[in-house]
Amino acid sequence: MILYGIISNFIQCGHIIDGSSDPMLDDSVSEEDGSFEELTEGTPYLQPEVELFTLNQYIQSGHAVYAEALWDHVTMEEQELAFKAGDVIRVLDVQEQDWWWGAVGDHEAWFPSSFVRGYIRQCRKHPGMFTDAQLKTIFSNIEDIYRFQRKFLKDLEKKYNPENPHLSEIGSCFLQQEDGFSIYSEYCNTHPVACAELQRLMKQGRYKHFFEACRLLQQMIDISIAGFLLTPVQKICKYPLQLGELLKYTPKDHSDYAGVCAAHKAMKNVASLINERKRRLESIDTIAHWQVAILHWAGEDVLMRSSELIHSGELTRIVRPGKTQQRSYFLFDHQLVFCKKDVLRRDLLHYRDRMDTDLLEPIDLPDGRHAELGLLKNAFLLRHAENLNVLCVLCCKKSQDKQRWLQAFARERRRVQEDQEMGIEITEAQRKQAVHNARKTKQGNMKKTNYSDHPVPPHHQPLHPLHQRHVTVPTSIPQQQVFSLAEPKKKPSHLLYSLARSALFRK
Repeated sequence: MILYGIISNFIQCGHIIDGSSDPMLDDSVSEEDGSFEELTEGTPYLQPEVELFTLNQYIQSGHAVYAEALWDHVTMEEQELAFKAGDVIRVLDVQEQDWWWGAVGDHEAWFPSSFVRGYIRQCRKHPGMFTDAQLKTIFSNIEDIYRFQRKFLKDLEKKYNPENPHLSEIGSCFLQQEDGFSIYSEYCNTHPVACAELQRLMKQGRYKHFFEACRLLQQMIDISIAGFLLTPVQKICKYPLQLGELLKYTPKDHSDYAGVCAAHKAMKNVASLINERKRRLESIDTIAHWQVAILHWAGEDVLMRSSELIHSGELTRIVRPGKTQQRSYFLFDHQLVFCKKDVLRRDLLHYRDRMDTDLLEPIDLPDGRHAELGLLKNAFLLRHAENLNVLCVLCCKKSQDKQRWLQAFARERRRVQEDQEMGIEITEAQRKQAVHNARKTKQGNMKKTNYSDHPVPPHHQPLHPLHQRHVTVPTSIPQQQVFSLAEPKKKPSHLLYSLARSALFRK
């Protein structure tokens, strides 16, 4: 019974995701099996932008038009057409707006036209309310997921044995479609942005009523559009759990035990990959905000090559015996960036340079005196991996810090290799968008603040010309801080100190 329930759950998933999908023209479906992908060439498929008058003329001219059912239509009336979600209906007459005449197999009857429409279709019919960019933000690639899910559903149904569910062999379906599940990655990554956009639109009454009207038109259950759009995210997370349960109740001598075991492992890897891509996208946003805060940045953006900060900290660079430099080092995948702290504001950093870690090799140095560098403690050097030239020598405050840095360099190499094996890749558009958002946020903050977190001083009347000869206090530094730096407090004179002290004990 548990096995039957798990397999049924897999089969249902294709019917859930289509809540926001719309029928589209496709030349590749077969009338026999009702599949989008296998329609014969030249068979038009119903597009959302086709007007009823044009569509009816097309049908009357002898052309075959097909529409896909988005929802089950259960009826006891002979004049009404019964079908399941996913069935392909041949449309024969669309003169009526709400009820069309169509056929499934040899049976012809009326069916509700709303059962072949969805959220996206309705939104596209209102360009005054939704731009193409908004539709892409809200729905992302859910239509691509829907098409993939239908194909996956067909494979599952072929492997599913309804008479003896315990004899079903579905493991191979997941293995065959393993690469295809990566399509969920884009959707999961953009889902938070979609939720934010929906939340913004829902504050306006017309959008709230519009989405509710769409739901009622489709006779969908009482769940908000945000709930429906969450379904793909939930599904991809549930696959490893469901396969784990299926594996738990599958005997080891079952013909599909090895297949289910491999499918469970494969879907865990898919879920991990999607989670890692999502985490990495969040990471590049953080890196972009970090970079725009660095003063005098030079060269390409750090995101052009990197997507994760591995380690960071203060290190002392040995320039030559007796001369050192304090620098802040940031180890990313593929590069090591180092900066100098601001003289006045120690929380601000000035960009200095970077090194390509693909060509770096860290070497641990023992404590003691070295011929060219003098006395060293907790030090390591970075040399070129090919010509072995020493690039720099760095010292840590503690031996534990040195070990952390050496481990971080090793971890950075492993991360680069893992990214190549897993296919982790941040697109150029995503990198540019992260930098753009960070710069936009910085500009917004600069309007509210002047220097770091200090409020902008209130506007004053212009100074009298006589007063303008005085040195102007830099507007980028709070006055109180400038004065405290320029005029440090002095200790009271010895005489005043003695008088004050004696006054305290005077009776």
